[in-house]
Amino acid sequence: MNDLEQHTDILSLIRVRMSGLSRGHKRIAEYILANYEKCAFLTAAKLGEVVGVSESTAVRFPAALGFSGYPEFQKALEDILQEKIHSFDRIDVLNSHMTTNMVVNNVMSMDARKIEHTLKSFDTASFDMAVEDIMAAESVYIIGARSCEPLAEFFGYYLRLVKKNVQVVKTGNTNELFEQMMYIGEGDVAIGISFPRYSMRTLKAMEFANNRNAKVITLTDSVHSPMNLYSSCNLIARSDMASIVDSLVAPLSVINALIVALCMKKQGEVAKTLETLEDIWNEYQVYENDEINYIDDKIKMRYAKLGDADE
Repeated sequence: MNDLEQHTDILSLIRVRMSGLSRGHKRIAEYILANYEKCAFLTAAKLGEVVGVSESTAVRFPAALGFSGYPEFQKALEDILQEKIHSFDRIDVLNSHMTTNMVVNNVMSMDARKIEHTLKSFDTASFDMAVEDIMAAESVYIIGARSCEPLAEFFGYYLRLVKKNVQVVKTGNTNELFEQMMYIGEGDVAIGISFPRYSMRTLKAMEFANNRNAKVITLTDSVHSPMNLYSSCNLIARSDMASIVDSLVAPLSVINALIVALCMKKQGEVAKTLETLEDIWNEYQVYENDEINYIDDKIKMRYAKLGDADE
């Protein structure tokens, strides 16, 4: 087992390798140990500039530690950053070390890595179990508080195309939360969505569902998440990002996969539901005055105040 495998903490790895590093690499190592929270946002060129070494020296530094390249090294810095700083500290880090031009590339790259890392370690057996449990459930309750509430609403919106009894539980008030879940019981499923900082209301809802003999599914960030205390099926998606907000791209991707898998199980019924909805929308002119139609390569916009205006 090499040092990289033994030391999951990149800072301890740097300390172990310090004595064998070249002069330029030692300067980089010393800077990182003193300023690790800044380095996760620096390109190799920028790191070299800040430390006072060449870009090529900075590019070669990760290899001296045993990393395959700078991206893997930077990912290790992101991981340690997540463990050691709080969200309110991240604002200063971002403002100090990311230019506007870097934001789009860095954020989207990190989002892509979250999906990639989620996929690499994803438990497909748990995913299959979740699909089967949801399919078999009499009623489904989806709970997501704070930043996870949009995920719960999104999931609930599309899940209603597959199942009749789907309720997105409002979590603004603890009393109302339990009132909405009052009739949950055996044969039902509760789906809790929560990421750091974890929601105590969501956890209490999971405990309540478990105590009522409902099946509990969680979508969270780690096997060590407290959300897993009461669940029989855990879906893990990476959400950490070294910024003021955590990324929910990977959790949303897991939800998309669940929706697709569930729709595949009931293709005929879903198609019929969509046809029925289309008929209802047409009959009651749901989108009649609030839509964009493509006609003869021109866009016709309809507004309720102005009435229809054919062009």
